Amino acid sequence: MTVSPRIGIVVTDAGFYAPEDPDQDTAPLVAALIARGARAEAVVWHDAAVDLAAFDLLVIRTPWDYPDRLDEFQAWLDRAEALTRVRNTPAVVRWNLDKHYLRQLAEAGVAVVPTAYCRTSDEARRALAAHADGGVVVKPAVSAAARDTGLFHADDPAAQALAERIIATGGVAMIQPEIPELSAGAEKALYAMSGHFSHAIAKGALLARGGGLIGGVYQENPVPVATTDAERAFADDVLRAVAAVTGGDVPLYARVDTVDSAAFGLVVIEVELIEPALNLHVAPDAVGPIADAIVEAAR
Repeated sequence: MTVSPRIGIVVTDAGFYAPEDPDQDTAPLVAALIARGARAEAVVWHDAAVDLAAFDLLVIRTPWDYPDRLDEFQAWLDRAEALTRVRNTPAVVRWNLDKHYLRQLAEAGVAVVPTAYCRTSDEARRALAAHADGGVVVKPAVSAAARDTGLFHADDPAAQALAERIIATGGVAMIQPEIPELSAGAEKALYAMSGHFSHAIAKGALLARGGGLIGGVYQENPVPVATTDAERAFADDVLRAVAAVTGGDVPLYARVDTVDSAAFGLVVIEVELIEPALNLHVAPDAVGPIADAIVEAAR
């Protein structure tokens, strides 16, 4: 007799999710897993009453408060890893927490947005001066949901001020040239499960010129978008590079954020391997393949 795998979909408490950015993925995903014979449920990552060892697999999905509780989240990863299997693996999650991973991917031959990593005010000043004739994006190396991220003209004092604020808190400020296609909303997020493309989303522009977010809040506007063979092949190459750099398998789930730019060609903006929104509410055909991949991983 085959025992149904018990699968925990890792979330945070419902009160955290903002009305403009709700968890749209967990309910359809849990339902699809149950329909496939799994015993599936949502698991709040910081709920001490949860018996993590009772699960065959924990799938990190929407613990979107982890940047506010990073030490606690890292301790949870240690505890969960000691008790059961976690996907993506804690090793991959820890690697993906710090956007210095982009440098490693670049060294592995992946085309990424050119980035200066600044640990001092002088380094930030020099990096901004290198883009004096254009725009820049300033953001922390450890962040999520565009937190402390700004789009500026390079000579705007606010750009230096944001970099210094990031550095003053012990962080590293990333300075990248503005990519006009990205500012215009041409980013594509390509999703893959176990290395197999599932769907793609365009979420629109997020950053307001001069700093902050368009409309003052983090508000994605996801819509399904077509992809080219070249884009899908590029995402495949990125995930193979991730596996090579981390020394593991291709991640169970991944979101590869890309933009095709006049200046740099097709490049990676970010690779999200921790808790990417899957946007299943606008890509319902992806629910089944994603659930299949999770059930296979659990077995």
